[in-house]
Amino acid sequence: MIRVEEAIAIIHHNSLPTNSFETIEIAKANGYILYSDVISPINMPPFRQSAVDGYAISIHDKTTYNVIDEIKAGDHHRPTLKKGEAVRIFTGAPVPDSANAVIMQEKVNVDEHIVTIESLISLNENIRSLAEQVTKGEIALQKSTLLTPAAIGFIISLGVTEVTVYSKPSIAIVVTGNELAEAGKDLVYGQIYESNAVMLTAALKSLNFQNVSTYKVADNYQETVNVLRNVIATHDLVLVSGGISVGDYDFVGTALEELNVEQLFYKVKQKPGKPLFFGKKENKMVFALPGNPAAALSCFYIYVYPALQRMSGNSTFSLTKVKAQSESNIPTPGDRAQFLKAIYHNGTVEILEGQNSSMLHTFAVSNAIVFVPEEVDSIKINDDVEVILLPIN
Repeated sequence: MIRVEEAIAIIHHNSLPTNSFETIEIAKANGYILYSDVISPINMPPFRQSAVDGYAISIHDKTTYNVIDEIKAGDHHRPTLKKGEAVRIFTGAPVPDSANAVIMQEKVNVDEHIVTIESLISLNENIRSLAEQVTKGEIALQKSTLLTPAAIGFIISLGVTEVTVYSKPSIAIVVTGNELAEAGKDLVYGQIYESNAVMLTAALKSLNFQNVSTYKVADNYQETVNVLRNVIATHDLVLVSGGISVGDYDFVGTALEELNVEQLFYKVKQKPGKPLFFGKKENKMVFALPGNPAAALSCFYIYVYPALQRMSGNSTFSLTKVKAQSESNIPTPGDRAQFLKAIYHNGTVEILEGQNSSMLHTFAVSNAIVFVPEEVDSIKINDDVEVILLPIN
């Protein structure tokens, strides 16, 4: 059994980007990582552009200017200004080559076709220069950049409609257990509704991992081997829910051994989620998560999500962590680290009741997890604690 920090380091070391890439529409690229540089096909901006509504002027030694024309955003004409002349201009409109400043409309007095400037003028004031953001042929965004909404907006403003990105991993979720029934059907005595597959699929898709398939396997050794053999061969990452403990009907560990999956660790000194397995076969990753729902989801956020980010090309990814003051008194006896569901708000954190690994109702209202190292035996009100912010909408 290893420490939490060791488990994270092992996963980090073994989670490498997939070798596959694809070209996709920029509008669908949110959350992807650039596989190659984006080269700008144009100057941005492609012309000298007004940053404000006002008057473009050709500076002279007086404060009054004669307005000779008007230019709106999208206009094509190019009036020529003599010294002492101005044109009415609007934000985003092209600035004439003969103008050398744009004065905000709030800083002038207007009397018919004469404007009087009431402030000092700076050369090129309120003019966005040609290629101010990027020059044609230059790198607009470098490879390995995370494509956020802002990055997508920038790229499409250059007229680029497609980008080459790291392919997202294909993911299989395998749920085990004879006791599991599908929601919506009547329960037979001894059964419970299966929730982990739907929960993990929802978590994955909310984090922009869309290529997810689910499989169910009964507590049967040969069936477990067959299903795992198939999903490991056809997916980049496999998540197994349940069956990894040491009960008479927990077949996952033995099945993975038969399939020559290299065990990188099994069991972590943590609560919840002690019976966590991580292994690989060639370049395929396998996580066997505890069957208890809260334990499975905790392990997903702490271990699986960072691995998926690295597999997707995001080599610098890390979970968002902050320090906060505890609003709770919580005993944490034992020799294991703990991940406690919590609500974080503005520098403080409330650690919730109902931390059992089988309970999801606490997780359902949480927006954070408090990490308690194994050497800490209690948390008191106003203690500083480490808070992991959950990547939820």
